[in-house]
Amino acid sequence: MGIFTLALGDLRERKARSALTMLGVAVGIAAIVALMSIGFGLKYSVTSQLTEMADTIMVMPGRFTQGRGYVMLGGFNERDLHDVKRISGVREAAAMFSAVKDVEHRRERKLFEVVGIDPKETHAVFGKIVKEEEGRGLRESDHKTCVVGHSIAKDLFVHEIGVNDRIKIAGRTFRVVGILEKQGGFRSEVDTQIYITKRDAKEIIGDEISMIFVRVRNIEDAERIADEIEERIDENHKIEDFTQALTMGSFIRQLEELFKILQAVLLAIASISLIVASIGIMNTMLMSVMERTHEIGVMKAIGARNRDILTIFVLESGIISVIGGILGMLIGVIGANVISVGLGSAFGIEIPAILHAEVLLGGLAVAVITGVLSGVYPAMKAARMSPVEAVRYE
Repeated sequence: MGIFTLALGDLRERKARSALTMLGVAVGIAAIVALMSIGFGLKYSVTSQLTEMADTIMVMPGRFTQGRGYVMLGGFNERDLHDVKRISGVREAAAMFSAVKDVEHRRERKLFEVVGIDPKETHAVFGKIVKEEEGRGLRESDHKTCVVGHSIAKDLFVHEIGVNDRIKIAGRTFRVVGILEKQGGFRSEVDTQIYITKRDAKEIIGDEISMIFVRVRNIEDAERIADEIEERIDENHKIEDFTQALTMGSFIRQLEELFKILQAVLLAIASISLIVASIGIMNTMLMSVMERTHEIGVMKAIGARNRDILTIFVLESGIISVIGGILGMLIGVIGANVISVGLGSAFGIEIPAILHAEVLLGGLAVAVITGVLSGVYPAMKAARMSPVEAVRYE
């Protein structure tokens, strides 16, 4: 207890230097806690949205290649759609026609993705996730009508688009019957798309199906159904690996691997500030040893052992790192929530700050280990001093 009191008293004598060193540790731990919490929040935000579509298979005409990413190989046809619907375990399947087209509203023209779907098959594409904020959805009897994504209607034109307004798509006039709720996150592409009926899409886009959305009866059968879809459509087109049937489960697993890499990168970035803090602790303790050389000599002269001197200085660095670590955890928690609110306000993305106990405790443990290790060299240097030389030092 006496050694602890002595170490604490020495830190109090050098308040400014000790406080700045603690702040350096706090910044390092805060960066780790905040960035890791946002990383976990981003992972949760994306995967939770995908989990809502766990019974969905997205079927695309193309393949993933190294270096070039996803490569389109053409399009599907009505035979492909018919064959997919006949597969055992498929509850429903919907064709999607899509292309980027010129859209005009009040003489302002921009390019947006126009998507054609059969109104009675919208559940296969969206389920119960995407809803109309204003107006209604598409109906089978509709002709030259459209439903507009939230960002297109509210943000991307000078004049807002409202229900019953007229817009031109590829030179043809359409009446807006509905505006979708803002999606953001993984479904943010919905905010910048315009939806029309399958009949209208064939006039504007063509007969080639861009993508097929499949809903399965049993989620456990999704992988088996995806393999069968790929086999059947590949056989139809006589091209190997023509079809990519991606289940939400496999997509989530791919994203989880990506998030592990992202979290490792964030941890590496945050650790840089912790390395700087450890150098600061070592510098502070070395200066303390130099300033207290005479004091060390006196302690040794009256019977203090090398182990006692070593313990005092290691304990001082440990106190600095513990206080800095606790302060860093508090700053990190506050910082993570501030970043979460800031991202939500700036980009409309809801990313919660998810705080894991192991991150907080791990951050504190890293701070203590870093602090103690940084203090070992100065402590050993102090312990090895010759008492005669140390007493004579001025």
